[in-house]
Amino acid sequence: MPANPAGWLVAVARNRAIDRIRRDRTLQRKIELLPAEPVETETEGPIPDERLSLVFACCHPALAVEAQIALTLRSLGGLETGEIARAFLVPEPTMAQRIVRAKKKIRDAGIPFRVPPDELLPERLAAVLRVVYLVFNAGYGPPVRRDLCNEAIRLAAMLALLMPDESEVHGLHALLLFQDARREARVREGALVLLDDQDRTLWDRDEIGRAERALERALSLPARGPYLVQAAIASAHNGAVSDWPAIADLYARLAILDPSPVVELNRAVAVAMADGPAAGLTLMDGIRGLESYYLFHSARADLLRRLGRPAGDAYRRAIELAPSEVERDFLARRLREAEG
Repeated sequence: MPANPAGWLVAVARNRAIDRIRRDRTLQRKIELLPAEPVETETEGPIPDERLSLVFACCHPALAVEAQIALTLRSLGGLETGEIARAFLVPEPTMAQRIVRAKKKIRDAGIPFRVPPDELLPERLAAVLRVVYLVFNAGYGPPVRRDLCNEAIRLAAMLALLMPDESEVHGLHALLLFQDARREARVREGALVLLDDQDRTLWDRDEIGRAERALERALSLPARGPYLVQAAIASAHNGAVSDWPAIADLYARLAILDPSPVVELNRAVAVAMADGPAAGLTLMDGIRGLESYYLFHSARADLLRRLGRPAGDAYRRAIELAPSEVERDFLARRLREAEG
């Protein structure tokens, strides 16, 4: 406990505000200085938005997709290296090395910084969508950063106008709107509230309506990609209660389209909600590669608790890895309840 708690809080808040101002100023300077060649304007090029043009320009196919995304998030998204590392589930030094290598490759290979012509936009779309998705996630918190969430939603809407026949563009737009519509219910009196415990009357129904229309547009197109499936999962939560059997089936589809340990974790949680904690725990215990991911330990602790089995070690590991005070406080309360 600090000797002067009030003074300590004021100092922390002041330093946080200074860091935020510095980061915003740095981002603005980078946007102004980054182009090595003139960026096409609304009347000169295919992309009617400067920020979106810069994202497409950064996502050059000569770089590995992960390097494209990391460099764009660092240069244009204003995210710190640690935030990007958490998004990719890798240590911060590893991500720092990836960004340095990407910059070196751009310099050594003389990769031009320019907005691609119309016919080359689709080959960069996957990386651009990923950038927009990760910018939103970084802002969704906790703590929430409305500037990042709003910018991601705006970019997704611009992509929907730019590429109206790409189902994944509409799927991502729908997904972000669904998630953003629940922001007011996610925290209560400073404490994190899980989706099933949220007051659904606080959800923004107008925004959910826009999300449903974007999802309908995505479903009207022939392709079926991971963002569309994630949007369908988000839509399945919109009733008075979540449709967990349908959500579990959708996660099984997502695991085929976009296999990853995180998708498997979400599938295990959905199966636990649909078929009971024992079924979910069986799936969860078969997942590898999430040893440093706090949500894996948090979800596993919850299933152990529901089964009446010791959950303290899993909760403590989740608390150790959790990235924010809000999440650590939530997990600490659950730990006290489990050991109470």
